[in-house]
Amino acid sequence: MKTTLKTFVSLHSSCKSRSYGIRAFVVIFLLLFSSNSYSQKAPKELTRILFLFDCSGSMNANFQTAPKIQIAKRLLNELLDSLKKVGNLELALRCFGHQVPWPPGDCNDTRLEVPFQRNNADVIKTRLTSIEAKGTTPIAQSLLACEKDFPDLNARNIIILITDGIEECKGDPCAVSNELQKKGIILKPFIIGIGLDLDFKKSFECVGTYYDASNEVDFKNVLKVVISQVLNTTTCQVNLLDTYGKPTETNVNMTFFNKTSGMEKYNYVHTMNARGNPDTLHIDPLVTYNIKVHTIPPVEKDSIVLTPGKHTIIGIDAPQGNLLLKFKATSEYNDLKCIVRKAKDPITLNVQDFNTSIKYLVGRYDLEVLSLPRMNIPNVEISQSHTTTVEIPQSGLVTIVANAQGFGTLYSVEKTDLNLIYNLNENTLKETLVLLPGTYKVVYRSRASRETIYTIEKTFKVVSGTSIVVNLF
Repeated sequence: MKTTLKTFVSLHSSCKSRSYGIRAFVVIFLLLFSSNSYSQKAPKELTRILFLFDCSGSMNANFQTAPKIQIAKRLLNELLDSLKKVGNLELALRCFGHQVPWPPGDCNDTRLEVPFQRNNADVIKTRLTSIEAKGTTPIAQSLLACEKDFPDLNARNIIILITDGIEECKGDPCAVSNELQKKGIILKPFIIGIGLDLDFKKSFECVGTYYDASNEVDFKNVLKVVISQVLNTTTCQVNLLDTYGKPTETNVNMTFFNKTSGMEKYNYVHTMNARGNPDTLHIDPLVTYNIKVHTIPPVEKDSIVLTPGKHTIIGIDAPQGNLLLKFKATSEYNDLKCIVRKAKDPITLNVQDFNTSIKYLVGRYDLEVLSLPRMNIPNVEISQSHTTTVEIPQSGLVTIVANAQGFGTLYSVEKTDLNLIYNLNENTLKETLVLLPGTYKVVYRSRASRETIYTIEKTFKVVSGTSIVVNLF
């Protein structure tokens, strides 16, 4: 799994309702130490989880049998014990609101207490024992500071924000979340809210994915879902559909992009499995994807959302046929190419070599053969699973000989019109050109001749498979 993952969980409630927050902690921690649900298909890539822990003064309020801070620490300790069993994992702890008491509090009160390291769960547990809840809640500022906590982006970097209240320092967690997502620092966050009214729930849409839990059982269930998404991949398949709606197209590269950041996440060459079905992919369910299928022309499908734990089938219309370019007989051209464009569209889609067959989406195309003279073949139809063959006539050879260096131009003769196709090399006396069958005219004047009356004109014909000499004297 190649996706870099950064996740945080943000709880915004009024200061008067901070007792909801501890219940959110219960949810997060109870789910996280249910390791059996995610140990089977945990990503092989290094995962980093940064716990962003609220230690503001309101955490001293009682919740059921003990202060919220005590229950939160206990549950986090149990979680840390369960995460010891997860491989390729580094943990870190950042706290806020724990250094300067309220009042007055300090909106810069955030600190990385335990940096990232493998097998450091016990270090975090030890540090938690001495941390006390004291101050205010600078959520936005703390999120900004998290960016520098990660050593690099070569891992699945995850932020889990644990808080019992809203931003108290006039910051904008929504704006910070959006900016960090665009930069690829985090993925779309999780928000777990307890007993929040509808207005609060709507406000979370700008931060991330919202989950509501009204009791401890709900917390446990929500946490299982959240941690499963954090540490597990999920499955999908991409059905490349032909004109009949059947998933028969294959063997083409697909790129998965993070819709929010625009960053490239996966590249796969589409494959059929042993049963003849599109192969199953294991990818990160936390990302909303834009998929680009590199057919000619490419096709795209945006805003792909995977359901964690459920196999998702993604259908993309990509009907294709083949275009074969060839000569009617042996040609002098060794590397002749052809520009391929969609019909009546000036944008170049591809430059195809002759004597090759390439797939294109079903449709109509205009061809421009880079011969002398150029040959335009409009409105060529490509149909499903069919090879459309385009042949051009066998060429001929023309050797143009002058007795002095000079200035010359070669034209194709089209009825009463002349079309310039080539300027002769003024520094040589002989040139050999490969020309399509037709009538041509060369107009030439020696460099030494100072009067236009000495211009020479020669008209000649080229026949397929023959060679001629044109003397300019």
